[in-house]
Amino acid sequence: MTDWPIHGTISGPIVMIGFGSIGRGTLPLIERHFKFDKSRFVVIDPDDADRALLDERGIRYMQASVTRDNYRHLLEPLLKAGSGQGFCVNLSVDTGSVDLMAFCRELGVLYIDTVVEPWLGFYWDNSGGAAARSNYALRETMLAEKRRNPGGTTAVSTCGANPGMVSWFVKQALLNIASDLGMQFNVPTTREGWAQLMADAGVKGVHIAERDTQRAKKPKPANVFVNTWSVEGFLSEGMQPAELGWGTHEKWMPENGRTHESGCGAAIYLLQPGANTRVRSWCPTPGPQYGFLVTHNESISIADYYTVRDASGKAVFRPTCHYAYHPANDAVLSLHELFGNGGTMQPEHHILGENEIVDGIDELGVLLFGHENNAYWYGSQLSVEETRRIAPYQNATGMQVTSAVLAGMVWALENPNAGIVEADEMDYKRCLEVQLPYLGPVQGFYTDWNPIKDREKLFPEDVDYSDPWQFRNVLVR
Repeated sequence: MTDWPIHGTISGPIVMIGFGSIGRGTLPLIERHFKFDKSRFVVIDPDDADRALLDERGIRYMQASVTRDNYRHLLEPLLKAGSGQGFCVNLSVDTGSVDLMAFCRELGVLYIDTVVEPWLGFYWDNSGGAAARSNYALRETMLAEKRRNPGGTTAVSTCGANPGMVSWFVKQALLNIASDLGMQFNVPTTREGWAQLMADAGVKGVHIAERDTQRAKKPKPANVFVNTWSVEGFLSEGMQPAELGWGTHEKWMPENGRTHESGCGAAIYLLQPGANTRVRSWCPTPGPQYGFLVTHNESISIADYYTVRDASGKAVFRPTCHYAYHPANDAVLSLHELFGNGGTMQPEHHILGENEIVDGIDELGVLLFGHENNAYWYGSQLSVEETRRIAPYQNATGMQVTSAVLAGMVWALENPNAGIVEADEMDYKRCLEVQLPYLGPVQGFYTDWNPIKDREKLFPEDVDYSDPWQFRNVLVR
């Protein structure tokens, strides 16, 4: 595709916070799809390793860290420069997303991020226990801000590939399943309608099922954590407790499973790190596979969004939802090395650029299971080869994130007074329309696999044969 559409005009300044792998990949998409004043485009990052990309474009660079103490003083003159409505694109780590989105909304500035990111130190502070540093707790801070200040200028929370794009996939997958089951229904227009449709379709749960097969040209060196996206981001979420949306069909909870004392009540957490917790899942290319139950916002937001409650407010239907992530092989080796060394992180981190990868795809989708047709995977099968053809500075993993950021920015421009929103609340059809040119093949696959298939061949296991889709059968123990 060479005739790329202009999706809108950003009339005020653009401030991009963070210029790592996702910032670099998002930059050319902003240039390609928006009209804007380049003289008021500013990128802020403490690391100037990729400054040349900005210098050659004439885009201003500020070498700085955005902190709890300086964000107002640092950002206000940039976001208020000149006329028009500004846009803050937060693609950084260790920046307080809720504080930033609240500040931007005070100024009437549009805002987007890919995670409810805390300020520096949160992920490694265990003084309040595991629950206090969970994604559930982080999401609740965003929801509290939304309740305090409803409506107003749009701030799109957690809009990358996942969380983000996968919530749009869930809706399309659910419509496909309902149609294939011969159900009579109208496309829902409310959260309650979507939740009831999922309940009526008999869906018990959702895996965010991903397999990254991208292979590096050179083998992983010892004492280096190699990944296809932000190592800091992966380690931060990987060392949080494993978390999952907790379905109403579940009859068993792990001994180290815990519920939350307040909030939406849609999720539980385990007293172990997500990056060292394995689950059984399925993707089209490998078939059955192990994935890591890494905590993600969408595990909670999807379970919450699709909850059906009775007149008293009791949840009568909720799907189990969690990430089942098999990263690139080098990242798996890096995790083995890390946990084998008592959780001590490698001194060097490395993100594989598109030119360091031989081949492979990032197969990222949603597996909706438990209905009459068993299980259905719907998602993106983007190759690194196609990624190279359509946009620079990123691999397949990055492209799935940056194109979702693009879609979220377009939606915000078209809906500038929607208040604080999650991807589940956005127009899935419009967002996927913007994103699809960057996702490679987007397809659906039914499978007869379930987590008790081919079990107990050589050794006895604790398996619940009465319901294959119990988390008891999914969790690797």
